[in-house]
Amino acid sequence: MSFWEYLGNRHQQLLTDAYQHASAVFQCMLLATLIGVLLGVVTYRSDWAGNLATTATSTILTIPSLAMIGLLIPVVGLGVPPTVIALTLYGLLPIVRNSIVGLRGVDPSLVDAAKGIGMSRLMRLARVELPLAWPPILTGIRVSTQMLMGIAAIAAYASGPGLGNEIFRGLASLGSKNALNQVLSGTLGIIVLALLFDAAYVLVGRLTIPRGIRV
Repeated sequence: MSFWEYLGNRHQQLLTDAYQHASAVFQCMLLATLIGVLLGVVTYRSDWAGNLATTATSTILTIPSLAMIGLLIPVVGLGVPPTVIALTLYGLLPIVRNSIVGLRGVDPSLVDAAKGIGMSRLMRLARVELPLAWPPILTGIRVSTQMLMGIAAIAAYASGPGLGNEIFRGLASLGSKNALNQVLSGTLGIIVLALLFDAAYVLVGRLTIPRGIRV
């Protein structure tokens, strides 16, 4: 069976796997963004706290993804829970680091001006600092998403959702007539999803970042 014939016969299952893959990455990115930006906000004013946050999230990336999911299985079981926890943890570093860099890069005179007109600390953060730090934060989100697209394939090891199931089935049946088709369809599907997500982030950037800041 040719690759195109395989796609024609399995397109419904592949679309389902692709949807589950994209959904898992999207939801984990939302969690990672909320946690990562919060960590950046809490730690950016202190050098040691910022370094601690960056070091801690960097350390997570040194753990092999297969080992991470394997360690989580006895604790939370198979399926979605280990997938969500692992992907969220792996997505933190670029967001935390870029949040800290972005917030530290805000012009202090703008913050002082906002303080001078009576803005509270929370208002200055929400209306001045975070909007100006948004471009590097968005870059961190884009980097994290590209990483998680690939890492999410490992979730199939724990019976997780996504295109990794197609890849694992192909690897488990190497030598059979459709093994290569399975691996190739899963891999290409992940690449296509990564490109679509990145294009969406480019659009979000154009809609949310003022032209002057983009330049």
